[in-house]
Amino acid sequence: MKTLPSLTALLAVVLIWFPAFAQDKSPVDAGPYVPSPDSAVSAMLREADVGPNDYLIDLGSGDGKIVRTAASVFGARGMGVEIQEQLVALSNELAQKEGTADRAWFVKQDLFKTDISQATVVTMYLLPQTVNMLREKLLGELRPGARVVSHDYGLAGWIPHKTLEMELEEKVAISGSKRTVIYMYIVPAKVAGTWSATVPKSVASGLLRLELTQQVSSVTGRARFDGRSLPLTDARLLGDSLLFGLAGRDEVFRGKVSGRTIEGTVESRGVRAPWRAVLGG
Repeated sequence: MKTLPSLTALLAVVLIWFPAFAQDKSPVDAGPYVPSPDSAVSAMLREADVGPNDYLIDLGSGDGKIVRTAASVFGARGMGVEIQEQLVALSNELAQKEGTADRAWFVKQDLFKTDISQATVVTMYLLPQTVNMLREKLLGELRPGARVVSHDYGLAGWIPHKTLEMELEEKVAISGSKRTVIYMYIVPAKVAGTWSATVPKSVASGLLRLELTQQVSSVTGRARFDGRSLPLTDARLLGDSLLFGLAGRDEVFRGKVSGRTIEGTVESRGVRAPWRAVLGG
C-alpha cells in the first residue's frame, strides 16, 4: 500500500493489516504503532456513552488502551483486534495486571475477518483508506443502534451523530498539530423499499404505501394513499427509530424498525394512534 507520510504520522494504532488487492490476498502493513493520547481515548468512550451494558470491539487495538479503559473506567466488556502478536500479548498482560482480564481480552486477527456482529460499540483509529474500506462491513454486520467511533477520520457518506473537535498537546508529536476530531455514528436500520402501512382512518381510508430511499442514515421518500402522492418531510432515522411527516399535513409518524416491520404511533393535533407497516406487503 502506498502511504502518505502525513497520514501515517497521524495513525495511533498498531500495525493494522487489511486484505490487499493483489492476487495472493496477503495482508498489507497499514502503518506504524503510535500510542493513542489518553485524553483522546477517554473522549471516544464518552462520546459513545459507553457503559456496563456495552460490548466494545476495538479494530487495531495496539497496547489495548481503549478496551482496557472501557473496562476499568466505564465498566464495559470488550475485545481488541490486533495483528502484532507481541502487542496482543502485552495487552492481555496489562489487562491481567489491572484486574480487567475478565472483561477485556485481545486476539491476533485480521480486522476484516473479525465477526463484529455482537458489538454495541466499535472504535477505530486507522488510516482513512482503511476506515472507508470498513464501511460496508460496519453496515452489514452491526445491529441498528450500535455506535461507531472513529478518531480523526470520518466515514465517507455517513452523517455523524456527534462530532467533537479538541486541541491536544500530545498530538503535536504525532502530527505536528493539536487538532483532534472524534466522529460518533449510530448504525441505522435498513428501511429502503416499499412498505404497506395500516394507518388510522383520519390519515387514509385504506392502506398507505411508503416508498423509502436510504443513503446510510439519510432517508427520503413518498407516501401514496387515497389517490394522492405526498413527499415525506423532516424524515429522520436514528438507529431503529424512524420519524417523518407528510407535506402539507400535520401528522407526525414515529416508529421502531424491526426487520421487515415498523410499528409506532402517528400524532395529529395532540391525538396519537397506532400505525404499522410491512416491507413489501
